[in-house]
Amino acid sequence: MRFGFWLPVFGGWLRNVPDEGMAASWEYARRLAQRAEQTGFDLTLVAELNLNDIKGMDAPSLDAWSTAAALAAVTERMEIMVAVRPTFHQPALLAKQAANIDQISGGRLSLNVVSSWWATEAKKYGIQFDEHDDRYARTSEWLDVVDGMWKEPRFSYQGKYYGVDDAILEPKPVQRPRPTIYAGGESPAAKALISQKCDAWLTHGDPPETIGAKVADLRERRERLELPPMKFGAAGYAIVRGSEAEAQREVERITEVRPGTAGYANYQDWLNNTQLEQRVSLEDYSVSNRGLRSGLVGTPEQVAERIMEFERAGLDLLLLQFSPQLEEMERFAEEVIPLVNGARVG
Repeated sequence: MRFGFWLPVFGGWLRNVPDEGMAASWEYARRLAQRAEQTGFDLTLVAELNLNDIKGMDAPSLDAWSTAAALAAVTERMEIMVAVRPTFHQPALLAKQAANIDQISGGRLSLNVVSSWWATEAKKYGIQFDEHDDRYARTSEWLDVVDGMWKEPRFSYQGKYYGVDDAILEPKPVQRPRPTIYAGGESPAAKALISQKCDAWLTHGDPPETIGAKVADLRERRERLELPPMKFGAAGYAIVRGSEAEAQREVERITEVRPGTAGYANYQDWLNNTQLEQRVSLEDYSVSNRGLRSGLVGTPEQVAERIMEFERAGLDLLLLQFSPQLEEMERFAEEVIPLVNGARVG
């Protein structure tokens, strides 16, 4: 299992706690990433939204791509996974930017391709917002262009959404044949696209048995296409405490979201523009990315055992959220990661 963490570009993950002690600032992001490398984390995910969907649209949020470039220059071994939404980026230009960051990092960049869900944000930023399946059709062409720009000396393409003519991209990414492309999605359109054109699949938080079934489905799709095996990752919000009762008290503290709180208005917008296999309760939504459904809550021993269940279900990567991020990551690295590594050796 590889351990990744969400960079808190929104200043936190909780919709009912105004100040989590993790400012949406470059200073905090740099400190967190550098410390994460020292304590055993393998990857950071830099999410991309121009508005803050957790603390409220008026709250600060960091830009994903300039932050990723800066992180590439101040870290040494950690993979930098940057979320990218095709509707917000022309593919040939994005391929150029990504290749440059991969060069800066020495081959540590990856992409998390996200088909946009937030109609309000798109409207405010003057971006066309496609209907669900149209977004995936656009994403399919977008991936073709990025892949071609990375691999071909000269690349031409003409599709419904995008076209390039005899384009040249130099220098190419360090990674060959290309940086890893992750994507998430639970709809039929998403699964069909991801299994055909991506290298890894990500999902929101869910129990190991639920994720195991999804992994099996994607593996079967991949095998039918006679393509190399995929990697698999999932989100999770971790609460590690000395006792199960103490951990549950923390769950109760963070999951009370009421109408009128900063992130509540986005709840219906998000539900209306996604096609999830399961409905999401307001309690689920109180913590970003359905993280509590992963069940990474309890004593170090309980959380370590849960992680091993995810590994047995086929996961390669856990993308973790904590609050406050730095302090709780330190606890996780000290108390949980050694147990997981020890169990694997045993």
